Amino acid sequence: MINVLLVDDQTLVRQGIRSLLALSEQVAVVGEAQNGLQALEILLEQDESCANAIDLVLMDIRMPSMTGIEALMELNEKQIDIPVIMLTTFDDHESVMQAIKAGAKGYLLKDVSLETLVDSIETVHKGETLIQPAITERLIQGLQGKKGEFEASEMPEPLSKRETEILRLMAAGCSNREMAESLFKSEGTIKNQVSSILSKLGVRDRTRAVLKAIELGIM
Repeated sequence: MINVLLVDDQTLVRQGIRSLLALSEQVAVVGEAQNGLQALEILLEQDESCANAIDLVLMDIRMPSMTGIEALMELNEKQIDIPVIMLTTFDDHESVMQAIKAGAKGYLLKDVSLETLVDSIETVHKGETLIQPAITERLIQGLQGKKGEFEASEMPEPLSKRETEILRLMAAGCSNREMAESLFKSEGTIKNQVSSILSKLGVRDRTRAVLKAIELGIM
């Protein structure tokens, strides 16, 4: 069971998400907060040894007192290593960029299905990162042609044609298995090529790889 802290300033939204996740056997909401400040207090006070220790945070991006992005920055500063998925109605690329730079591991719109939400929570809990393909598409459209918005503007070693193809599949939200099936390769081969892409781009995860590829004009 994955224990989740739900952070949103709207009570009805929290109740709706809690009720939705109650239908799942994989995820349990063990705490709620109305803003980033309350979320920080809960995370700082929690006993990681208890049965209900929080494994992951589902957090709205725009809240009073402290926004989700501000809370993420505080978590990093206080070295609280708990993955955060931003869950919001907003899909502008500026918010996505800020959230990822602040350390978000995932970014979903609030209208996702239960299946997508649970799958996303499980993916991030396993240490992976994600952005909904729909958001990635808007992000690409919003950032194409812009420079200076991400980390670096140079890449010492160019991507191969196959790596560029895999990068585009990554941007579409494809898993290693889906890419392997699409390209008629083994999952092991795909995993190695993904690692090579991350290394060449100088990033830690797929999300940042896609963003940096946009910045570099590769996509």
